[in-house]
Amino acid sequence: MDQFADSGAILDWYLSVGVDEAIGELPIDRFEASRAQAARPAAVASASAPAALRPAFQPPPPRPSPAAEQAPAVANARSLAAACDTIAALEAAIRGFEGCPLKAGAANTVIADGVAGADLLLIGEAPGADEDRLGKPFVGRAGQLLDRMLAAIGRDRTRDAYIANILFWRPPANRKPDPIETATCKPFVERLIQLSQPKVLVLLGGTPAATLLATTEGITRLRGRWHEWNGIPVMPTLHPAYLLRQPLAKRDAWRDLLAVRRRLDGH
Repeated sequence: MDQFADSGAILDWYLSVGVDEAIGELPIDRFEASRAQAARPAAVASASAPAALRPAFQPPPPRPSPAAEQAPAVANARSLAAACDTIAALEAAIRGFEGCPLKAGAANTVIADGVAGADLLLIGEAPGADEDRLGKPFVGRAGQLLDRMLAAIGRDRTRDAYIANILFWRPPANRKPDPIETATCKPFVERLIQLSQPKVLVLLGGTPAATLLATTEGITRLRGRWHEWNGIPVMPTLHPAYLLRQPLAKRDAWRDLLAVRRRLDGH
């Protein structure tokens, strides 16, 4: 072992065999550590693990609570929306509304895109970064997929479709909308539907479905079945952003779109 007589040679040897980090002065029995970890209760292990390593849990989208529905901002939104007789007047009322805290952190108010009054109205969740920057809904990757989905059933937002969201302002870091935010925007969205009078309403994702259908069911249970909102047929389906993450779910969304096309065609 003369070649290891000095520390420099030892370090060179460590590097040559791939050792690039010193963990500690004492050896660690990794097998024993693994056995001890396995013996701990699952709940304790989950609570002590870093947040990034904990199993993902996605609760159902929050519904506005009765208290949220009675908030002063909601009452103001309801009054403003009811006074609008045209979509143009409604858009002006939304742009002038200051009752939703999200507006302060947003670059733009994002209301709708497409043909106002088209017989197909689609409502998503909230603007993302691209939508906030450009001031139009569904213009990012999810929007590009939505355009392809519409084209597959012979529709185009520039010709015969109208697209909006439950929220008009982007939540920070694209987080889920909270009940106060959805309750505050809901009167405007409902008035948009009333003024549009679509033949079919498509709800893209769990948040618009929970908000407008007043249900706690998740989108995977709601999708594929016809519902109704004030006499208008409603088809909940999967949000395009979800389909980008879960491509295998596209076949379910395709079935929903075929049902929408049949309803629009009068079948």
